[in-house]
Amino acid sequence: MLAMTLSPELDRNGAAFGLPIGDLASESLLDRRIKTAAPRLLQAREHVFFDGDSKDHVYQVEKGTVCLYKTLPDGRRQIVDFAYPGDLIGLSTLKAHVFSAQAIVLTRLRCLPAALLEEIARKDPRVGVQLYRALSDQLLSAHDLLLTVGQRNATERLAALLMALSRRNERSGADAARIALPMTRADMADFLSLTIETVSRTFTKLRMAGFIDLAHSSLVVIRNRRALERLAAGEADGMK
Repeated sequence: MLAMTLSPELDRNGAAFGLPIGDLASESLLDRRIKTAAPRLLQAREHVFFDGDSKDHVYQVEKGTVCLYKTLPDGRRQIVDFAYPGDLIGLSTLKAHVFSAQAIVLTRLRCLPAALLEEIARKDPRVGVQLYRALSDQLLSAHDLLLTVGQRNATERLAALLMALSRRNERSGADAARIALPMTRADMADFLSLTIETVSRTFTKLRMAGFIDLAHSSLVVIRNRRALERLAAGEADGMK
């Protein structure tokens, strides 16, 4: 039920951070239905749905960003994914949502009844194939997140997030070196399983090493892409 895309070709390196939707075999039935689906506008921090809610709709992010998270028994929040424009959220075979979804900035969604999506998949074989690929990518996404929080150190985790967002820009035709961050430091901390203080210190460390510049808190400029890539891959021994 993580954010998923329906692009025929998926970038495995950016799987854990959401990928842009591609052409669905040039205007598939699902494309047409989503374009005419009911819109829903959410303010920052407003919820799309909560963990345990009945799964009645599937949502495509049209503008803005949504985080998917789980609240742990002790009250801590673990963000498991971010959904960006073009991403679908709410896909699963279960009857209820197993994560909560919350807009982190002003966000506009398209709302498609879950039953209608199943009907479209039955009528259009191309959509069924794309959903299968998206589900496969969801599994890779979960594996990558497990690697990130289980084995990577703080600088490697943040570098991996920045590189995934940079690749996303590249695929969409935006400047891969200028990364707008819709999420707060607290959001990044809850995604990377770090503290807010550690996230802030790690940004400073990357800036002092010449890897990035911080134009302001929500805009990162990559200055040394190769070094950041090596760090994200765990190949930079000097940055621990």
